[in-house]
Amino acid sequence: MLDKNSPPLQSLVAGHWFKLICGASYQDLPTIRNLALAYTIAGADCIDVAADRAVILAAREGMETAAKIAGFPANQRPWLMVSLNDGEDPHFRKAVFNPQLCPVDCPRPCEKICPAYAIDGGGVIEQRCYGCGRCLPVCPEQIIETRSRICQPEEIIPLIIEMGVDAIEIHTQVGHGEEFARLWQAIAPVSKNLKILAISCQDDEYIIDYLHDLRETISPLSCPLIWQTDGRPMSGDIGKGTTHPAINMAKKVLCANLAGFVQLAGGTNDHTVTKLQQLGLREKIAGIASGSYARSLILPILEHLDQPNLENDPQAYQEALKAASILVAQLKA
Repeated sequence: MLDKNSPPLQSLVAGHWFKLICGASYQDLPTIRNLALAYTIAGADCIDVAADRAVILAAREGMETAAKIAGFPANQRPWLMVSLNDGEDPHFRKAVFNPQLCPVDCPRPCEKICPAYAIDGGGVIEQRCYGCGRCLPVCPEQIIETRSRICQPEEIIPLIIEMGVDAIEIHTQVGHGEEFARLWQAIAPVSKNLKILAISCQDDEYIIDYLHDLRETISPLSCPLIWQTDGRPMSGDIGKGTTHPAINMAKKVLCANLAGFVQLAGGTNDHTVTKLQQLGLREKIAGIASGSYARSLILPILEHLDQPNLENDPQAYQEALKAASILVAQLKA
């Protein structure tokens, strides 16, 4: 049963909700563990990870270690969310290429542009790639491709039941109504175990009609609902302007008066809260999810760790916590 006094729920209701997105296909376990640790201490309300048993365990370890360090009860930790998709989706893909096909004199722009440090002389480091696709257009030989994965309900249901997953997020797109309905039919029986359901969708001419259809599909729903306006996926670290598509989509959803909370994602960064305030929307938005930008603040620090666990390097730990705290505090102030 959902505790109405739960800190994450209180943050959502108050409009102070912050979610860390580790990446729906990101599987670098030490990094996920340390990201979860830093952002838990910084005050994150939810941590969103790939629907993978090892990934979930890594995130839990980071959150539990953070609780011990910060001295707060386990029931005050962030909610753990897993992401799944009802069809092809850029969040659930990975880049692949054969490095033997690379010319010896290639300047390797793919390696330079990768925000996840997922490309080296051996090709793509699969666990680190989260599918942003930035390497695809810059390859001089055009040999980089992507491989996608669609999550299956039989994989997700045990994670919800056995591993105490708090929430799920369904990535969908306009036109996926039948696929969404099939997925929801499979997971609806365990939805009573969830603290929150999030539905993430990109903008489209028919987005509002589609969201109304989805609301009918999931009704009645036994937990709160978040509409995640995924403006420009996986782009928050590119520049402050990437936040505009997420805000523009949120304005549409707010005007539609759909039942549920509205939360931004896709291009969010340290400019997002300021822009919401300028537009008079800050009080209408329940929260913000940050993925690419939130990770970009911490990954350079983690790349230079001499040992796996962030808290065992005092200088790196303080740098990571400061960076995470500044981002989260924009919503908590």
